[in-house]
Amino acid sequence: MEIKVCGPGCASCEKTQKVVEAAVAAKGIAATVVKVNDFQEFAQLGVFSTPAVVIDGQVKCIGRVPKQSEVENWIG
Repeated sequence: MEIKVCGPGCASCEKTQKVVEAAVAAKGIAATVVKVNDFQEFAQLGVFSTPAVVIDGQVKCIGRVPKQSEVENWIG
């Protein structure tokens, strides 16, 4: 499983990455969490507002920090 956290590095983006990493650890799954800083890559993913979470190519959250429980549901 590949999880992309899209954002330029703002506080909300950093918080989103921590929430995603905590959810992955809590679920005990094998996942790669990748930080994406490139605006062109955001656009290719269909993301035009940050922070955003993309799991295996599917956009799950745009423009807000998700709750850990949400991320856990997304990753199963």
